[in-house]
Amino acid sequence: MISLRRYVARRMVLAVVTLLGVIVAVFILTRILPGNPAAVRAGPYATAERLAQLEKEMGLDKPLSVQFWDYLFKLGHGDMGRSWRTGQPVSKDLLQRLPATLELAVVAMVLAVIVGHVLGLLAAINQNSLLDQAVRIFAILGASTAIFWLALVFIYFFYYRLGWAAAPLDRLDVGIAPPTRLTGFYTLDSLLTGNWLSLRSSLGHLTLPALALGFIVSAPIIKIVRAAMLDVLHSDFIRTARTIGVPPRQIILRDGLRNAMIPILTTIGIVFGYLMAGNVLVERIFAWPGMGYYAWDALNNKDVEAIQGFVLLIGTLYVLLNLVVDLLYSVIDPRIRLG
Repeated sequence: MISLRRYVARRMVLAVVTLLGVIVAVFILTRILPGNPAAVRAGPYATAERLAQLEKEMGLDKPLSVQFWDYLFKLGHGDMGRSWRTGQPVSKDLLQRLPATLELAVVAMVLAVIVGHVLGLLAAINQNSLLDQAVRIFAILGASTAIFWLALVFIYFFYYRLGWAAAPLDRLDVGIAPPTRLTGFYTLDSLLTGNWLSLRSSLGHLTLPALALGFIVSAPIIKIVRAAMLDVLHSDFIRTARTIGVPPRQIILRDGLRNAMIPILTTIGIVFGYLMAGNVLVERIFAWPGMGYYAWDALNNKDVEAIQGFVLLIGTLYVLLNLVVDLLYSVIDPRIRLG
């Protein structure tokens, strides 16, 4: 327990250092991007006096070093700044949109893990067979397909041509009120409150973006499951288990899969982090009101405070996710000691 506490404390110190690096990097990047945030906010017909007034209000007339220390001081007090587009604190905007991004990422992750494990296991068990080749082709297609293209294809066929899917707009159909907010996940909140109309609508809107993301991110999981299982199945202890008559199902699911879980868990953590930060295009195409859509609008409108807040939140989630994955290593494999 003491070693675990020391490990967590050491990782938290490293997390603070990492986040400080993220803060510095995103502050510099937002300042060197072309365009004047005050000019974007003022509009094309703003006078010089109005532009100067906005630059003063936004603190852009100060030296960069002063702007940076002002930003650090506000962050130290839990203030990420205020978005000029929404007129609300950035932290409030992000927290309002975080459940939508999390819901999409979790559903896509569940689909990818199920598909990745099933196909990866089947490919490893039937190495060099036609099934193995088909699975590898599936993984190659997932890894090489552009997510924006796949999303547009899904919309064209399943919504426009066949009419099977809901319109790629928002999380619910027009006229349907959101369920009572308990978790922020519309599907889960609808189930918990018995709002079946909202449940059907939210599932309809969630299906296409989750399928598109799930297909793309299942590719690395399939590859790592197949590779890790092949290494384990060719190991000495598996050969011994087969020799003494251990049932194949037990060899694969208990002995094989458990010993292959370390690289698989690492890949799942990386993939989930990508889903949180890298689904901007999917949220934009499906008009999904999550953090990705928010970041897209912030970039287009040079909303510096919103951009900084989004990157900082994603960086924090990445750090926490890596910590959780490292802690799970010792749960999966007791031979691993943290400290």
